[in-house]
Amino acid sequence: MESYKTIHARAAKRHGGEKALEALLSKPKSAATLKKISDDRWLAAMTKSVFQAGFVWRVIEAKWPGFEDAFDSFDPHRVAFYSGEDMGRLASDTRIVRNGAKIKATVENARLVVELAKEYGSAGAFFASSKPENYVDLLEFLKKRGKRLSGFSAQYFLRHQGVDSFILSPSVVAALIKAKVVDKPPTSRKAMAAVQAAFNRWRKESGRSLTEISRTLAMSIDA
Repeated sequence: MESYKTIHARAAKRHGGEKALEALLSKPKSAATLKKISDDRWLAAMTKSVFQAGFVWRVIEAKWPGFEDAFDSFDPHRVAFYSGEDMGRLASDTRIVRNGAKIKATVENARLVVELAKEYGSAGAFFASSKPENYVDLLEFLKKRGKRLSGFSAQYFLRHQGVDSFILSPSVVAALIKAKVVDKPPTSRKAMAAVQAAFNRWRKESGRSLTEISRTLAMSIDA
């Protein structure tokens, strides 16, 4: 398996040197900062990722103020108890993308946020307690307990919120294949465990976050 040093050097060469690369590496938020994010913002981020999946992102962005209004500013305690009448109202609300399955997913994810708040004090406290060395377990949790929060939806949700994370974009997967971590896009538990182990090794080698390593991998392949 390639070392992080080798991957970093390749990325730096492709992007104008080490200083230029460093400027492009985003970092995750601290646990303290994550903990301060209110429950409604966690639900909003989940919803945005769910609605962006398979859709034109800029359309969702343009409509987002309408989403905020239509979903009561994503107050999870209100959304979690939406009735059939509320669902019908949203299905005909032109301020949002009227996708019934994704509207239903938002209600179910609101219930998840409420459950996390009951269990951990807040959704932010739960995500702040997640460990980067067990990131794939967090993805599995969202897949099982959340609705339509698997694959890229979960990964982009976590990255957007500032949770230390990797995104298995085509460029990152290509870099993982080049590094001989996997031989194809990872989908099985065994392959995901191999990816996690590689990131853990690179974290130990470099002292960097999953987020930084993920971006470095992508830029070691991208032009």
